[in-house]
Amino acid sequence: MRKKAFLIMGIMVVLAVAATLLWVEPSLAQKVEDAIAQTPVGSGPGQINPDAPRGLLGIPGAPQPFWLWCILWGIWVGWIFSTVGAFGGIMAGVGHITVFGLRAFGAQFKDTSPVMNKLMTDTIRVSNQYLVGLSALISSINYYRMGRLVLPLGISLAIGSIAGAFIIPWLTAGKIQLSSYIGYFGLAVFVIAFVLFYDTTERGQASKKEAKAAAKAFEESVRAKKSGAETAEMGAKVTQFSPTRVRFTFYGVEFSFNPLLPMLGGFVIAAISAFLGVGGGFLYVPYITSVVGLPMYLVAGTSALAVLISMITSIFSYMVVKQIPVDFLMVGTELIGIFTGSIIGPYTSKYIPDIWLKRLFVLLALYVGLRYVSKGFFGYSIVPPFG
Repeated sequence: MRKKAFLIMGIMVVLAVAATLLWVEPSLAQKVEDAIAQTPVGSGPGQINPDAPRGLLGIPGAPQPFWLWCILWGIWVGWIFSTVGAFGGIMAGVGHITVFGLRAFGAQFKDTSPVMNKLMTDTIRVSNQYLVGLSALISSINYYRMGRLVLPLGISLAIGSIAGAFIIPWLTAGKIQLSSYIGYFGLAVFVIAFVLFYDTTERGQASKKEAKAAAKAFEESVRAKKSGAETAEMGAKVTQFSPTRVRFTFYGVEFSFNPLLPMLGGFVIAAISAFLGVGGGFLYVPYITSVVGLPMYLVAGTSALAVLISMITSIFSYMVVKQIPVDFLMVGTELIGIFTGSIIGPYTSKYIPDIWLKRLFVLLALYVGLRYVSKGFFGYSIVPPFG
């Protein structure tokens, strides 16, 4: 029954997205043509050469990533998001910004064509969110079936996220320079790296006895090679539900939270992630582990559900309300990899110890944060490129 419910939800989401795209496609194409028309003609930096091969969004001279690299990068993004419950949007951003060369292309128009520069910023933001949205949908289904998704918590976060994911695109689309976006992107990731690093220290671990106990019980069940049905039975079970208090158990350990707090947290997280053009998992993870106190084995699925609702809202705001275009040839190819990586992640994560999942996240966050803060705010990177 659970599987059917999520399958129906997935089909409805896909149909809604398809219908929306058919509706807004003509206006999106016109926006690209308007940006091209406002850019100087020529073959130098910051100019558009009409005779150059058309690449991203049909823009002459724009990069058009090779399809195989799009699939492989999509697998990586889907795996990291579905394993950790975060960092999918960050890695999608790294791909679009650096690996596929969109930053280098858009940056040259900073002075000659600000409208093209800002269009590339918004395109990167929406493209990132498509990748995370699909991964979040698949991850939510898989983790719910495994009993590793706390549904009331995910819904509370999602309710709060709707307002933040709608307001920020409406306020910022078409107004953010690419260099500023890169700097803020890195700064947010960098700060979260320190929060999660503290979470792995002895002092940070001491305040999470329940989460450690539940994680230990789960790891023991994996070593005992229990069946999927047995582990799902020991998974998240709601024992009390009210407007001010939700209680549930996970592998015999009880947890509780006030659903009003996740709603507030969801609003703030969705607002930040919509501005950055990411899923928000990099904020949901420390919020769920530090504020709510859950083990990482519950974080990925719960975060995925909140991210899914936030992504649907944010993509709608960008594309329908503000008419921001995306290159569906590139994004559609990446989604093939996203599907594959998102299927693999939930099944491999159970073999990685809880604390090592956090440390993996910290290392990635430190690297990305250092690179993009220095590049965005100071014009040069103090660490080597990724890809």
